[in-house]
Amino acid sequence: MIVDDHPVVHDGVAAQLQRSPDMTVVGHAGTGAEAVTVCAAQHPDIVLLDLRLPDCLAADIVPEVHRVSPDSRVLLFTAFPEHAAVAPTLAAGACGILVKHAGATTIREAIRSVARTGVFRTGTPTASTPAVTAREYDVLRLVAAGHTNLEISSELNLSINTVKTYLRTVMHKLAARNRVQLIANARAQGLL
Repeated sequence: MIVDDHPVVHDGVAAQLQRSPDMTVVGHAGTGAEAVTVCAAQHPDIVLLDLRLPDCLAADIVPEVHRVSPDSRVLLFTAFPEHAAVAPTLAAGACGILVKHAGATTIREAIRSVARTGVFRTGTPTASTPAVTAREYDVLRLVAAGHTNLEISSELNLSINTVKTYLRTVMHKLAARNRVQLIANARAQGLL
């Protein structure tokens, strides 16, 4: 299944995959919500997932895909391998990252690798800013939604001190001195 909001990407990848007798495109989606619906109906072996969709980031969709289709493996597909949202997406359960400028052979090899081993590894560089962990990302999103430390503690079932530690760490990673700057910097890096 291909999840990308650009029809030219979906059509191009689908055309390349049709040339392989061992691969069939069972569906596509242009938003995260559509992706979850199609995955629930089709249960694809592999989901090629764009990093940024109109309604959410890939990190939000990976757990939902696994909830509705537990055996589906998600391969992150992006033109921005150094994007700050890559690490949270991998931490959420994506099997690897494939850059969009990859050739047809590489795309097919990546899909076969994920189907065979459950992972796809490349020498793709990581983000220039320190990676935000999945739990730091959870705290960041709740801060952006206006929650207090006490509310975040309750929502994530963490102690208040643990929430403060995650918040302090993510603020350091995103070079923020306060919550307002944290949210602005996270948005600038595409995390929110």
